[in-house]
Amino acid sequence: MWAGNQGTFATPEMIRSFRARADVGATVANDMAKAGVGILAGCDSMVAGFCVGDELAAMVRGGMKPLTALQTATLNPARYFGLQQTLGTVASGRTADLVLLDANPLIDITNVQRIRAVVVAGRFLDRKALDSLLTQVKAAVRQ
Repeated sequence: MWAGNQGTFATPEMIRSFRARADVGATVANDMAKAGVGILAGCDSMVAGFCVGDELAAMVRGGMKPLTALQTATLNPARYFGLQQTLGTVASGRTADLVLLDANPLIDITNVQRIRAVVVAGRFLDRKALDSLLTQVKAAVRQ
């Protein structure tokens, strides 16, 4: 969860505080979504790219349906930016980056973290390629 995203910067107090705020925020986000407010997934004070799965899981724990939580990271941003005709869903003629998963996130939202491959800008990156990129980034950060 959050502690894993923050590495050595997280203290036990920070983790407890963040978890408490995240749980309340997830419940509020669910209530807002039910009221028709557009919700966008985000990673405030976490490492972008590694926290979206945690964010979506928190939303589901707060009562949001898995599909609604997934839409906060897919369809809703496209709607917010007025790009829903070309982005946000998988359909013929759409511009799409895809995340291919090993299991269905509608059954268990934490399956969004079981990434098998990614298609980004027309380039297919399998699990081996993704792991290689992560290794390179970690090495660069250590330098």
